[in-house]
Amino acid sequence: MLISFSFTMSAFAQTSEITWVSKIQEMESSQLTLLVILAVVLGVILLLLVLMIYLMSFMVTVFKKENPETANEPSWWDEFKLKYIVGRMKPVGGKEEKEMMLDHSYDGIVELDNHMPPWLANVFYLSIAFAVAYFTYYSVLGLGKSQIEEYQEELQIAAVEAEKYKLLALSSIDETSVVFDSSTPAINSGKTIYDTNCAACHAADGGGGIGPNMTDEYWIHGGSIADIFKVVKYGVVEKGMVPWQDQLSPEEMQNVSSYILTLQGTTPANPKEPQGEKYEPAIEDPLDVLSDEELEFVQAGEVEN
Repeated sequence: MLISFSFTMSAFAQTSEITWVSKIQEMESSQLTLLVILAVVLGVILLLLVLMIYLMSFMVTVFKKENPETANEPSWWDEFKLKYIVGRMKPVGGKEEKEMMLDHSYDGIVELDNHMPPWLANVFYLSIAFAVAYFTYYSVLGLGKSQIEEYQEELQIAAVEAEKYKLLALSSIDETSVVFDSSTPAINSGKTIYDTNCAACHAADGGGGIGPNMTDEYWIHGGSIADIFKVVKYGVVEKGMVPWQDQLSPEEMQNVSSYILTLQGTTPANPKEPQGEKYEPAIEDPLDVLSDEELEFVQAGEVEN
């Protein structure tokens, strides 16, 4: 049984992501054995309850056959239904019917004024009691939160979760996920970092000095945002460029890389001669570009028209 149960759970977990299945798989063999034993015991108890109910109904039937005088007496279930569910209806006909009869009739059909069933009346009374308790708890005593307060709380929770997600996303920036951030806070942050750490070698205006010129179109290690981020992060030790990954956060390295790109096309006071190769950004093909076969098909359709 244990072996078949294990195989069943393994096969079921391959096509399901239910949490309790994974928790069962993480159990030890002793815990799994105890769980199976408990399941078997509960199954036996349930089976015994069903058999007991069946035997009781059988004994009641036999007892009524042996005692005909008690066969017509209502059972406890019949009494319960009359008292709490359907209620006791007044007999139709005679004086009782005339007392319940309303003044109006429709094509000879007379309406009787019967009381509502007990279950419906109880539901009505419970709804009144719930409304009074609800109004007292939320409006009179002010113990519960209103819908507006709950909404504001959910907004605060969502803001905290969004901030956590943003921090996680910023901390995971690398050369494969870095993007050019043209927002004013990012550029200002990048300029501050550049003036503090980079201006000594590349000049405050990006014209270059010990390091290369940042304002022209020529780059030694590539001119994309990913290339610049990689140089800032890992440095170029043989050229004296130190790595900044231990001193700057991923967000700060993205900001300073974005600021360096904004220096392109500016006019520095004393620009250094170009170094490296001219960088030309790759032009991505449009998503709706047609293949040769599709183009021939379109051209053939134009000729026929």
